[in-house]
Amino acid sequence: MNITNLFKIALRALANNKMRAFLTMLGIIIGVASVIAMLAIGQGSKASIQSQISSMGSNMIMIQPGADRMGGVRQDPSAMQTLKLENFETIRNQAKLVSAVSPNVSASGQLIAGANNYPSQVTGVNQDYLHIRQLKVKEGTMFSDNDIKTSAKVCVIGKTIVDNLFPDGSSPIGKIIRFNQVPFKVIGVLQPKGFNAMGMDQDAIVLAPYTTVMKRLLAQTYLSMIFASAVSEEYSPMAVEEISQILRREHNLKAGQADDFTIRTQEEISSMLNTTSTLMTTLLACIAGISLVVGGIGIMNIMYVSVTERTREIGLRMSVGARGVDILSQFLIEAILISITGGLIGVLFGCGISMLIKFVANWPIFIQPWSVLVSFAVCTVTGVFFGWYPAKKAANLDPIEAIRYE
Repeated sequence: MNITNLFKIALRALANNKMRAFLTMLGIIIGVASVIAMLAIGQGSKASIQSQISSMGSNMIMIQPGADRMGGVRQDPSAMQTLKLENFETIRNQAKLVSAVSPNVSASGQLIAGANNYPSQVTGVNQDYLHIRQLKVKEGTMFSDNDIKTSAKVCVIGKTIVDNLFPDGSSPIGKIIRFNQVPFKVIGVLQPKGFNAMGMDQDAIVLAPYTTVMKRLLAQTYLSMIFASAVSEEYSPMAVEEISQILRREHNLKAGQADDFTIRTQEEISSMLNTTSTLMTTLLACIAGISLVVGGIGIMNIMYVSVTERTREIGLRMSVGARGVDILSQFLIEAILISITGGLIGVLFGCGISMLIKFVANWPIFIQPWSVLVSFAVCTVTGVFFGWYPAKKAANLDPIEAIRYE
C-alpha cells in the first residue's frame, strides 16, 4: 500500500473522531506553546541584561582598594586606603590599553534645593567618567579642568535629582543646591538612562570634581575606586593585566605577595548575570517540557484506545492482504499527524502568548528561531516515540483473532 493511501486512511480516522483528536493534541499544543514562551522570556531577559551592561560601558574596568574578599571576610581599614591620586595619574600616563580613566570618591547625605530635599550621594570624578559610563550632558556643560584644579563647588545632576529638587519643571542650570550644608552650583543635566540590570536608578546621580569631594566633603587623600575604560572590549583582559602590573609596581609588591587591590570588569558581571539567566531559562523550559511528555502520554493512551476500537477493522484489512508494516505505518502516521498539527498550533500560540506578554506586562521578549524549530522537532519525535508501541501492537495482531474480536 502506498504512502498516499495510508495518509488518506489516517486522516479519515482522525476526522471521524475530531473532538478526541483535538483533546489529544491539546497536551502537545500547551507543551510547545509553554516551551516557546518560556524560552522567549529567558532569552529576552538575557538580551536585556546584555544591553543594560553595554549601556553602563562594555569596556569598563573597576579598580577597588583592598584584596579580593572571599566569603565576606572583613579587612583592616587601612587596606581600604591603598588607592591614591598618584596611582590614578600613573595609570592615566602609562597604561597604553586604557582609553579613559577617572578617580572616584563618594559622599552620602541630603540634597536640598529651597523647600525640596532628596537623599543621595555626590560622586567625585573627572571628565573621562562620562566616556567610561557612556553618559552625556543634555543641558548645560560638564565641569572643566580648571574646576578640578580649584576644587570648584559645581555639579552635574541626573534626571531623578532634577525631578525631586525642581518638581515645578524649572531649569536647574545656574541654581544652587546644598549638600550637607555645602553649596553647589548646577552647571549641567545628564541625559536620562533609566534603571540598570541590577535595578539601580542610573539617573539618581550627582557628579562633582573629585578634588571638591575629597577636600570639601570628605577631607581624605585616598580614592574609593578608579574607573577605567579599555581601548576596546577585546583588549579588556590585557588592559586589566597592564593596570595590575602598574599598581603592583606602584605599591612595591614583591613576587608572591597578594594584590592589595581588586580589579573587576563588566565581562565578569555580564558572565555572572548571564549564567543566572541561562539557569532560570533552562529551569523554565524543563518545567514547560513536562507538558510535552504529558501530551505524548496522551497520544499513547488514545492510540491504544484506537487500536482496541478498530481491532476488527485491522483484522479485515490484514485478511485482504495488508501487511504488518502497512498497519504499523497507518497508526504511526496518525500519531505523527496529531503531534505535528498540535505542534504547529502550539508554535502559533507560543508566539502569540510571547507577544501578549511583551505588550501587556512590558517584559523583554526575544523569540529565537531555533527555539521554535527545537520545540517543533521535539513534538514530532514525541509523536513517533509514543505512537510506536500502540502501532506495533496493531501490526502484531493475529488477523483471525482480530476479526473475531467483539
